[in-house]
Amino acid sequence: MNIEAYLRRINYKGPTEPSVRTLRQLHVAHLLSVPFENLDNHLGRGIVLEEDKLISKILDQQRGGICYELNGAFAGLLRRLGFDVAILSAGVARAEGGFDPPFDHMTLMVRLEERWLADVGFGDSFREPLLLDSREEQRQNGEAYRLVDAEDEHLLLERREGETWKPQYRFTLQPYELADFAEMCRYHQTSPESPFTQRRTCSLATPEGRITVTGMRLIATVRGEREELELAGASEYAAALRERFGITLDEALFK
Repeated sequence: MNIEAYLRRINYKGPTEPSVRTLRQLHVAHLLSVPFENLDNHLGRGIVLEEDKLISKILDQQRGGICYELNGAFAGLLRRLGFDVAILSAGVARAEGGFDPPFDHMTLMVRLEERWLADVGFGDSFREPLLLDSREEQRQNGEAYRLVDAEDEHLLLERREGETWKPQYRFTLQPYELADFAEMCRYHQTSPESPFTQRRTCSLATPEGRITVTGMRLIATVRGEREELELAGASEYAAALRERFGITLDEALFK
């Protein structure tokens, strides 16, 4: 891995020694620079869960990816910088209740003097790592999160919405390898039941909110104010990817 190229890709010029400060700054920089996107699902391009290929997509192709790609690559960067990182399996909370199966989502545990939950592949969620062994409310960026002990040695990540705590995903602290996620990664690329095969999505955090293209809608949220724009055809869609996310793809791919 070319560490300098990766740091340039995420516009990072801060410290690189393994510390909480470095982890926080890298985490935020990654979220502000590398989009969550599932475009390859809709372009017939398979995801290969090998670290060098994940990193090449982000660096050489100036692309983003889904959770396996983003957190897999970020884990590689952190390890090269000297961090102790474990890849964890998670199941995402379902709207109707319950959770998706293990390996549905990939998240990370980073061990420093204390243990931290890091995740640059879950879309609109925590911006800075969360203290993994705290059960207190953790506030950041105008939002509140907490980790809750659950059955079967699971932890729940919850986000407060008004007066209600809503689960985002559950996970254990059992470490895994990239290859362990291959079956669920294949599911999300091929199954008509996966949300990633149902609609094209590209989303990126911004300092004041988030910018998202989902289907043919461009959605910009700035300080809680939401604006939507309907994109008129493949040309405008490709332009939105290029101008908003730095992703250059031939508009003919989206016709």
